[in-house]
Amino acid sequence: MGKKIDVLKHELVPEHIILSDKEAKEVLKKYNVSIDQLPKIFDTDPVVRAIGAKPGQIIKIIRRSPTAKKSIAYRVVIESAKSILNENLGEE
Repeated sequence: MGKKIDVLKHELVPEHIILSDKEAKEVLKKYNVSIDQLPKIFDTDPVVRAIGAKPGQIIKIIRRSPTAKKSIAYRVVIESAKSILNENLGEE
């Protein structure tokens, strides 16, 4: 197998932070949304796997650019069909 790549160090991958339960509740309240209304990200996403996020957790994504300076987005981690299938088959 080839060399492992750390996706978190790639220049095009924005910063991803797992929110605490308290921070997640504050974000939902601030934007007056439910967790179901947030954009989704699969638990099989390479960055989600790298940071150890689990289904149901909210991730804060910070993108930096010369024009916008900083853009913040939130996504909720959901279980992918692949994860569900692997669970049922007893695989990782």
